[in-house]
Amino acid sequence: MVSAAEQLAANLNFSALAKAEELKKRIWFTLGALLVYRFGTYIPLPGIDPTAWDQIFRTQAGGILGMFNMFAGGGIHRMAIFALNIMPYISASIIIQLMTTVSPTLEQLKKEGEQGRKVINQYTRYLTVVLAAFQAYGISIGLEGAGNVVTEPGMFFRISTVITLTGGTMFLMWLGEQITARGIGNGISLIIMAGIVAELPAAIAGMLELGRQGALSTAIILIVVVMAVVVIAFIVFMERAQRRLLIQYPKRQVGNRMFEGQSSHLPLKLNTSGVIPPIFASSLLLLPTTIAQFTAQGGGGPEWWQTVVTQLSHGRPLFLILYIALIVFFAFFYTAIVFNPTETADNLKKHGGFIPGIRPGERTAEYIDYVLTRITVIGAAYLSIVCLIPEILISQAAVPFYFGGTSLLIVVSVTMDTVAQVQGYLLAHQYEGLIKRSKLRGRRR
Repeated sequence: MVSAAEQLAANLNFSALAKAEELKKRIWFTLGALLVYRFGTYIPLPGIDPTAWDQIFRTQAGGILGMFNMFAGGGIHRMAIFALNIMPYISASIIIQLMTTVSPTLEQLKKEGEQGRKVINQYTRYLTVVLAAFQAYGISIGLEGAGNVVTEPGMFFRISTVITLTGGTMFLMWLGEQITARGIGNGISLIIMAGIVAELPAAIAGMLELGRQGALSTAIILIVVVMAVVVIAFIVFMERAQRRLLIQYPKRQVGNRMFEGQSSHLPLKLNTSGVIPPIFASSLLLLPTTIAQFTAQGGGGPEWWQTVVTQLSHGRPLFLILYIALIVFFAFFYTAIVFNPTETADNLKKHGGFIPGIRPGERTAEYIDYVLTRITVIGAAYLSIVCLIPEILISQAAVPFYFGGTSLLIVVSVTMDTVAQVQGYLLAHQYEGLIKRSKLRGRRR
């Protein structure tokens, strides 16, 4: 028998979207905010020569700068006011979340609910300012040492660059929070996705141009296209994969009525951490190597500094090892943050639910944790494969970064989450319509 929710989901169409005024306002707000973000990626930093920087960037685009440029939506290539993008905020979030596991004060704040989360978010913002200023100062030093990029080098240029880039990051952080609160989807993820999608047509045109010039063979282009399709299908399949635990509810009596025992499922996603591990891993790799790249580019720094930059290039063993290690670590770490087996087991016990063959309470929490750990191993392996294979192909065939596993994973996952939110709003809207119609019918009778 088809449930009411399934019937509503089957009937979702554009006419339902046209009637959902609140949803339309949220969609328009999201599109407007993303348009503001894209406009900012075309405003260059004051005091630099865009032509000179463009020539230098093209010689370094195959390394870590190219990856940073992908996450910045082309902001690095144009050295725009949003060049740092939202990455300092993500790095600050990682550090604060790691500290909550070792700091009793932060751990207590996390348990205090909404008020505690506000305090933690404020700490994250303060740390974002520090990290953004640190990276911005490193960029200003690197630009001054990169040749004729800076028209008037000096302390004034460094200070103005720090203020501009830090202000750009803080504005994007605020914009992402506004999208989350007043728009559709997760604002931070949508900003990153918008940058990748906006640069994708230019990346496709660039790859076809390389094929026309003979730099890329037709076979390589076909392999990249087939790989992208296969990776997208694999991502969709794995993101929807679940391990369902059977939950039984005993018979219960309410007044004089006896209700039969019911059964349901506790769905555990194969990839509970979502797109966070690759973003976090990329962010941590970008944080130290950005300054190293600029320092080495300017001819400064000790020899080991030059070696770090070289070994952290795409396709290098050190980069790949660190990348996969960080992805696996954050897959387990973020899963432990967003899903608490003990809390889930306590909620089941309060409502009388139990897993057949498992005692309620502590044993149930241990069993859920055991299952979650096993499926997270599969999820971490899936993320590693999706992100590793395209990275190797990109480094060997000089294909643009936008065809890599990380970018495809972000685009597909964020799109699926956003579509799911839209469907949720449409379902709620149709439910409200059904309730209003039923009330009108009751009054007429």
